[in-house]
Amino acid sequence: MHTTNLKPSSLMPEAALHSFVVEAGDPFVFEIAQGQYVRIVDLEGNQAVDTIFYNAQDYSDRYSAQDTIREQGNIYLTTGTALLSTNGRVLLTITSDTCGRHDTLGGACATESNMVRYDLAKGHMHACRNSFLKGLQFWNHGMDKRDIASNINFFMNVPVTPDGKLTFEDGVSDADKYVELRAEMDVLMVISNCPQLNNPCNGYNPTPIQILIWDKNV
Repeated sequence: MHTTNLKPSSLMPEAALHSFVVEAGDPFVFEIAQGQYVRIVDLEGNQAVDTIFYNAQDYSDRYSAQDTIREQGNIYLTTGTALLSTNGRVLLTITSDTCGRHDTLGGACATESNMVRYDLAKGHMHACRNSFLKGLQFWNHGMDKRDIASNINFFMNVPVTPDGKLTFEDGVSDADKYVELRAEMDVLMVISNCPQLNNPCNGYNPTPIQILIWDKNV
């Protein structure tokens, strides 16, 4: 099922509390307080932004793709989607979306999956699971490989065929498209700005993204 709910935001970038640029292939880890808004901007278009969310007070309670899909009755995420945790709590709500396609079925790329999907010779190439681990090591709060769970691939185009197969297709995003979320509780956001050179969703050209965060009182 694919229902697109495009909605621009009224929040102005110049009023943001924080602004970061995450280069292609880099991780990014940041806590977002309850009530704050976070916007992920696809600066050049066709970038896949692999993201995991955690309850900031209990990292064992983290984003659940299964519960989110079941409760909203849609395999794609867009404006109005509530992102549920493994404990059934609402972590964040998508409040604006100007792209319309965000995957949460395909998972994050790994060196092993890259060898299967692309070529054995691609095994040495960097992958999102490596970036997640790098970010968690930098965060230094005792999280490791066991904490890498289901994720969202913002801006990534992974349609499901009528016979139930996943396909990785050319990206549908464009420069300055964005998705914006409101934190419904204190959350930890861990991003791998996908380094995958072999992914058509990335246009075979990973590019930077921007993270904007507004305070709860905007």
